[in-house]
Amino acid sequence: MPVEQHFWFAKLLNDFLGGLVTTLMSMAGFPPANPHYPIPDYVGGEILVLLLIVIGAIFLRRQLSVENPGKLQHAMEIFLEFTQNLVDEMIGHGARRYVPLIGTLGLFIVICNILGLIPTFVTPTASIQVPLGCAVLVFIHYNFQGLRQHGILGYLRHLCGPMMGIAIIMFPTEILSNVLRMLSLSVRLWANMLVGGILEGVFTGLIPIAIPAIFMALHIFESFLQAYVFMILPALYISLSTAEEH
Repeated sequence: MPVEQHFWFAKLLNDFLGGLVTTLMSMAGFPPANPHYPIPDYVGGEILVLLLIVIGAIFLRRQLSVENPGKLQHAMEIFLEFTQNLVDEMIGHGARRYVPLIGTLGLFIVICNILGLIPTFVTPTASIQVPLGCAVLVFIHYNFQGLRQHGILGYLRHLCGPMMGIAIIMFPTEILSNVLRMLSLSVRLWANMLVGGILEGVFTGLIPIAIPAIFMALHIFESFLQAYVFMILPALYISLSTAEEH
Protein backbone atom coordinates (compact mmCIF):
# COMPACT_ATOMS: atom_id res chain seq x y z
CA MET A 1 0.00 0.00 0.00
CA PRO A 2 1.23 3.56 -0.73
CA VAL A 3 2.55 5.50 2.24
CA GLU A 4 0.28 8.39 3.22
CA GLN A 5 1.93 11.75 2.63
CA HIS A 6 1.57 14.25 5.45
CA PHE A 7 2.10 18.00 5.50
CA TRP A 8 5.70 18.55 6.59
CA PHE A 9 4.88 21.27 9.13
CA ALA A 10 2.17 19.15 10.77
CA LYS A 11 4.61 16.23 10.85
CA LEU A 12 7.15 18.46 12.57
CA LEU A 13 4.58 19.50 15.17
CA ASN A 14 3.63 15.88 15.80
CA ASP A 15 7.26 14.88 16.19
CA PHE A 16 7.78 17.49 18.92
CA LEU A 17 4.33 17.83 20.50
CA GLY A 18 2.41 14.71 19.45
CA GLY A 19 2.96 12.83 22.70
CA LEU A 20 1.89 15.78 24.83
CA VAL A 21 -1.20 16.45 22.70
CA THR A 22 -2.23 12.78 22.84
CA THR A 23 -1.86 12.75 26.62
CA LEU A 24 -3.84 15.97 27.12
CA MET A 25 -6.63 14.87 24.76
CA SER A 26 -6.88 11.48 26.48
CA MET A 27 -7.03 13.14 29.91
CA ALA A 28 -9.84 15.40 28.63
CA GLY A 29 -11.79 12.35 27.45
CA PHE A 30 -11.24 12.95 23.73
CA PRO A 31 -8.50 10.53 22.66
CA PRO A 32 -7.24 11.24 19.12
CA ALA A 33 -8.18 8.85 16.34
CA ASN A 34 -4.48 8.42 15.56
CA PRO A 35 -2.44 8.61 18.79
CA HIS A 36 0.79 8.69 16.76
CA TYR A 37 -0.40 11.65 14.66
CA PRO A 38 -2.82 13.64 16.87
CA ILE A 39 -2.30 16.99 15.07
CA PRO A 40 -4.00 16.73 11.65
CA ASP A 41 -2.54 18.37 8.56
CA TYR A 42 -5.24 21.06 8.46
CA VAL A 43 -4.45 22.03 12.08
CA GLY A 44 -0.77 22.24 11.18
CA GLY A 45 -1.74 24.50 8.27
CA GLU A 46 -3.83 26.73 10.56
CA ILE A 47 -0.99 27.04 13.06
CA LEU A 48 1.45 27.92 10.29
CA VAL A 49 -0.89 30.63 8.96
CA LEU A 50 -1.31 32.07 12.46
CA LEU A 51 2.46 32.11 12.92
CA LEU A 52 2.88 33.89 9.57
CA ILE A 53 0.33 36.54 10.60
CA VAL A 54 1.95 37.08 14.01
CA ILE A 55 5.46 37.25 12.56
CA GLY A 56 4.25 39.60 9.82
CA ALA A 57 2.57 41.85 12.41
CA ILE A 58 5.74 41.99 14.54
CA PHE A 59 7.88 42.78 11.50
CA LEU A 60 5.40 45.43 10.32
CA ARG A 61 5.28 47.07 13.75
CA ARG A 62 9.06 47.38 13.84
CA GLN A 63 9.19 48.80 10.30
CA LEU A 64 6.35 51.35 10.66
CA SER A 65 7.30 54.70 9.19
CA VAL A 66 5.38 57.87 8.37
CA GLU A 67 8.08 59.33 6.11
CA ASN A 68 9.16 56.18 4.31
CA PRO A 69 6.53 53.40 4.52
CA GLY A 70 7.47 50.06 3.00
CA LYS A 71 5.47 47.91 0.58
CA LEU A 72 4.06 45.73 3.35
CA GLN A 73 2.90 48.80 5.26
CA HIS A 74 1.27 50.21 2.11
CA ALA A 75 -0.51 46.89 1.49
CA MET A 76 -1.79 46.63 5.07
CA GLU A 77 -2.93 50.25 5.08
CA ILE A 78 -4.97 49.56 1.92
CA PHE A 79 -6.41 46.42 3.52
CA LEU A 80 -7.24 48.29 6.74
CA GLU A 81 -8.97 51.07 4.85
CA PHE A 82 -10.90 48.52 2.79
CA THR A 83 -12.04 46.75 5.98
CA GLN A 84 -13.04 50.01 7.65
CA ASN A 85 -15.09 51.07 4.64
CA LEU A 86 -16.76 47.66 4.50
CA VAL A 87 -17.85 47.66 8.17
CA ASP A 88 -18.90 51.33 8.01
CA GLU A 89 -21.15 50.57 5.06
CA MET A 90 -22.56 47.31 6.43
CA ILE A 91 -22.89 48.09 10.15
CA GLY A 92 -22.93 51.86 10.48
CA HIS A 93 -22.60 53.55 13.89
CA GLY A 94 -19.95 51.97 16.11
CA ALA A 95 -18.71 49.75 13.30
CA ARG A 96 -15.00 50.39 13.85
CA ARG A 97 -14.85 48.15 16.92
CA TYR A 98 -15.57 45.17 14.63
CA VAL A 99 -12.63 45.92 12.30
CA PRO A 100 -10.16 43.61 14.17
CA LEU A 101 -12.48 40.60 13.90
CA ILE A 102 -13.55 41.15 10.29
CA GLY A 103 -10.04 42.05 9.12
CA THR A 104 -8.37 39.13 10.90
CA LEU A 105 -10.92 36.68 9.50
CA GLY A 106 -10.35 37.94 5.97
CA LEU A 107 -6.57 37.84 6.30
CA PHE A 108 -6.54 34.39 7.89
CA ILE A 109 -8.86 32.87 5.28
CA VAL A 110 -7.15 34.33 2.22
CA ILE A 111 -3.75 33.05 3.39
CA CYS A 112 -5.24 29.62 4.17
CA ASN A 113 -6.84 29.55 0.72
CA ILE A 114 -3.65 30.44 -1.15
CA LEU A 115 -1.22 28.40 0.96
CA GLY A 116 -1.92 25.18 -0.95
CA LEU A 117 -0.64 26.70 -4.20
CA ILE A 118 2.88 26.48 -2.78
CA PRO A 119 4.45 23.05 -3.40
CA THR A 120 4.57 20.79 -0.29
CA PHE A 121 1.98 22.97 1.50
CA VAL A 122 -1.71 22.32 2.15
CA THR A 123 -4.91 24.39 1.86
CA PRO A 124 -6.38 24.29 5.40
CA THR A 125 -9.77 25.61 4.24
CA ALA A 126 -10.16 22.56 1.97
CA SER A 127 -10.92 20.65 5.20
CA ILE A 128 -14.42 21.33 6.51
CA GLN A 129 -13.22 21.68 10.10
CA VAL A 130 -11.43 24.97 9.36
CA PRO A 131 -14.32 26.89 7.69
CA LEU A 132 -16.72 25.42 10.27
CA GLY A 133 -14.51 26.65 13.11
CA CYS A 134 -14.47 30.17 11.62
CA ALA A 135 -18.25 30.04 11.07
CA VAL A 136 -18.85 28.97 14.69
CA LEU A 137 -16.69 31.88 15.86
CA VAL A 138 -18.78 34.29 13.74
CA PHE A 139 -22.03 32.71 15.01
CA ILE A 140 -21.01 33.12 18.66
CA HIS A 141 -19.70 36.65 18.13
CA TYR A 142 -22.68 38.21 16.36
CA ASN A 143 -25.16 36.61 18.77
CA PHE A 144 -23.08 37.86 21.69
CA GLN A 145 -23.12 41.36 20.19
CA GLY A 146 -26.89 41.13 19.80
CA LEU A 147 -27.27 40.10 23.45
CA ARG A 148 -24.95 42.90 24.55
CA GLN A 149 -26.87 45.44 22.48
CA HIS A 150 -30.42 44.43 23.42
CA GLY A 151 -30.11 42.35 26.59
CA ILE A 152 -31.46 38.80 26.85
CA LEU A 153 -35.17 39.66 26.68
CA GLY A 154 -34.60 42.38 24.11
CA TYR A 155 -32.65 40.03 21.86
CA LEU A 156 -35.34 37.36 22.14
CA ARG A 157 -37.94 39.96 21.16
CA HIS A 158 -35.60 40.98 18.32
CA LEU A 159 -35.66 37.38 17.05
CA CYS A 160 -39.47 37.36 17.25
CA GLY A 161 -39.77 40.10 14.64
CA PRO A 162 -41.49 43.50 14.77
CA MET A 163 -45.02 42.09 15.20
CA MET A 164 -45.75 39.95 18.27
CA GLY A 165 -48.74 38.39 16.52
CA ILE A 166 -46.45 36.38 14.23
CA ALA A 167 -43.75 35.70 16.86
CA ILE A 168 -44.73 32.02 17.05
CA ILE A 169 -43.70 31.70 13.40
CA MET A 170 -40.81 34.18 13.33
CA PHE A 171 -38.91 32.92 16.38
CA PRO A 172 -38.27 29.32 15.22
CA THR A 173 -37.65 30.65 11.69
CA GLU A 174 -35.00 33.04 12.99
CA ILE A 175 -33.35 30.31 15.07
CA LEU A 176 -33.18 28.01 12.03
CA SER A 177 -31.93 30.88 9.87
CA ASN A 178 -29.10 31.57 12.33
CA VAL A 179 -28.00 27.93 12.28
CA LEU A 180 -28.17 27.83 8.48
CA ARG A 181 -26.00 30.94 8.29
CA MET A 182 -23.27 29.04 10.11
CA LEU A 183 -23.59 26.05 7.76
CA SER A 184 -23.76 28.27 4.67
CA LEU A 185 -20.57 30.13 5.61
CA SER A 186 -18.59 26.96 6.22
CA VAL A 187 -19.87 24.81 3.34
CA ARG A 188 -19.48 27.58 0.73
CA LEU A 189 -15.82 28.16 1.57
CA TRP A 190 -14.98 24.48 2.01
CA ALA A 191 -16.64 23.34 -1.23
CA ASN A 192 -14.97 26.03 -3.34
CA MET A 193 -11.50 25.36 -1.96
CA LEU A 194 -11.88 21.57 -2.12
CA VAL A 195 -13.18 21.50 -5.70
CA GLY A 196 -10.62 24.08 -6.84
CA GLY A 197 -7.77 21.99 -5.45
CA ILE A 198 -9.11 18.78 -7.02
CA LEU A 199 -9.53 20.36 -10.46
CA GLU A 200 -6.08 21.88 -10.34
CA GLY A 201 -4.53 18.53 -9.37
CA VAL A 202 -6.41 16.62 -12.07
CA PHE A 203 -5.51 18.99 -14.91
CA THR A 204 -1.92 19.33 -13.71
CA GLY A 205 -1.58 15.55 -14.08
CA LEU A 206 -3.20 15.50 -17.52
CA ILE A 207 -1.76 18.62 -19.16
CA PRO A 208 1.19 19.89 -17.11
CA ILE A 209 1.90 23.01 -19.21
CA ALA A 210 -0.57 25.91 -19.68
CA ILE A 211 -3.87 24.59 -18.32
CA PRO A 212 -2.67 24.32 -14.68
CA ALA A 213 -1.66 28.00 -14.77
CA ILE A 214 -5.25 28.91 -15.69
CA PHE A 215 -6.61 26.90 -12.79
CA MET A 216 -4.03 28.43 -10.44
CA ALA A 217 -5.19 31.90 -11.50
CA LEU A 218 -8.80 30.86 -10.90
CA HIS A 219 -7.81 29.45 -7.51
CA ILE A 220 -6.21 32.77 -6.52
CA PHE A 221 -9.28 34.71 -7.68
CA GLU A 222 -11.58 32.33 -5.80
CA SER A 223 -9.37 32.59 -2.71
CA PHE A 224 -9.78 36.36 -2.53
CA LEU A 225 -13.47 36.18 -3.43
CA GLN A 226 -14.27 33.67 -0.68
CA ALA A 227 -12.26 35.69 1.85
CA TYR A 228 -14.30 38.76 0.85
CA VAL A 229 -17.54 36.79 1.30
CA PHE A 230 -16.33 35.69 4.74
CA MET A 231 -15.81 39.36 5.62
CA ILE A 232 -19.02 40.83 4.24
CA LEU A 233 -21.44 38.19 5.58
CA PRO A 234 -20.28 38.38 9.23
CA ALA A 235 -20.52 42.18 8.98
CA LEU A 236 -24.08 41.77 7.70
CA TYR A 237 -24.96 39.34 10.50
CA ILE A 238 -23.58 41.75 13.12
CA SER A 239 -25.62 44.54 11.56
CA LEU A 240 -28.81 42.46 11.73
CA SER A 241 -28.24 41.30 15.31
CA THR A 242 -27.46 44.78 16.66
CA ALA A 243 -30.06 46.73 14.63
CA GLU A 244 -32.58 48.82 16.56
CA GLU A 245 -36.21 48.51 15.47
CA HIS A 246 -38.07 51.78 15.06
